Amino acid sequence: MASAKKQKTELHPEDAGAVARFQEFLRIRSISGEGPSSGAYAESAAWLVARAEALGLKSTVISPVANKPIVIMEWAGTDPSLESLILNSHYDVVPVMDEHWTKADPFGAELKDDGNIYGRGAQDMKCVCVQYLEAIARLLAAGFAPARTVWLTYVPDEEIGGVDGMGALLKSAQFAAMAPVGLVLDEGLASTTDKYTLFYGERTPWWVMVKAEGPTGHGSRFIEGTAVSKLVTVANRALDFRREQEDALGHDAHAGCKHGQAKKLGDVTTLNITMLKAGVSADGGETWALNVIPTTAEAGMDIRISPSMKVADVVAKLDEWTEGEGLSWSVAPGMNVMHEHFTTSTDEEKSPWAAAFKRAAAGLGIELEPEIFPAATDSRFVRQLGLPAFGFSPMANTEIMLHEHNEYIPRDVFAKGIGIYVGIIETLASALPPCGGGGGGAQAAAAAAE
Repeated sequence: MASAKKQKTELHPEDAGAVARFQEFLRIRSISGEGPSSGAYAESAAWLVARAEALGLKSTVISPVANKPIVIMEWAGTDPSLESLILNSHYDVVPVMDEHWTKADPFGAELKDDGNIYGRGAQDMKCVCVQYLEAIARLLAAGFAPARTVWLTYVPDEEIGGVDGMGALLKSAQFAAMAPVGLVLDEGLASTTDKYTLFYGERTPWWVMVKAEGPTGHGSRFIEGTAVSKLVTVANRALDFRREQEDALGHDAHAGCKHGQAKKLGDVTTLNITMLKAGVSADGGETWALNVIPTTAEAGMDIRISPSMKVADVVAKLDEWTEGEGLSWSVAPGMNVMHEHFTTSTDEEKSPWAAAFKRAAAGLGIELEPEIFPAATDSRFVRQLGLPAFGFSPMANTEIMLHEHNEYIPRDVFAKGIGIYVGIIETLASALPPCGGGGGGAQAAAAAAE
């Protein structure tokens, strides 16, 4: 009854309009794998450009990779000597399993009686895509003029690695023109408490393929050193490591990204075996010769390396696990491999950006909780260039639903987030008092376009 009553509460007309526009954007089926060919990527870009025009923002669309448009908007600052601020978001979303969406159509963007807006991308991260624009609309209406230039970048393909999205943007002439860059904001996560999470780094993702080779023979014999037996040995070693890390996280390990633990998911390294492949088939896998021992077996692993562990140590473990004849490992094709961690300082004595963000949060009456992001975002590309980047999505007291069936965001949380961004953007877009070094982004931005 309480949730139904909550929805009936009237929104301020400004918020109601923002919610309606958010629902429009949610209804675009911009799934990563199908978006380029279905036209959904182009539809997303067109929607964003139209919104920029309505606000009087200059917009440009580039497609370094065919059918994968990147939308760039410029809100010119009054002092071109100041480092620019980039507000980044991705408009692609992960696939859906329709049969598991029991509460709503995944692309219906329905506001239900429980006060939640359901839709794929509601939290990850179309909410932020729209909140940026709505916050800027309110700042414009209030007559605010940014001291530094604010860029909004909307990229595709984050959900499948980001190489053709953020990776392509950072190599473009348009990105070089944004220099000097001071700070980049990108996505964060919902928080299940009343604190708002500020992500200053993330675990380094490694997608690894392990291959085992061995002799074949009849399934009735004891064949020594088969590919499958070798692969099982490697898998067991990997799973032992997984258990060690799970134990280090503590008794709430299965809570995933939940708050309230001594350690958070970003503080440990996770490993999951996500693919197993072996067998002999004459028809591509419809039927199997179960009496024949296969000569090859493969496993795929998703490893997320915490900044508390050296990447080189994980490489050494993989080498150790695959010692022996007929065993090898490699990074999955197309993976953007990083061999070290990159983080952004949250020390307000050293970083003017950290100081400004915390000052804005205090002015809004919200409490920040710095963390390492447990998964991978486009921020890793930015930090690799030496640019400061924070991940932030203003969703407190909200269940974490990214990539989940029945993904949703509470309507009132979405609306409140716009006001939070108003305060944050206003502070970050203004001239900052000196505090330690600057953003240090000019050289890195120029180098990215070379």
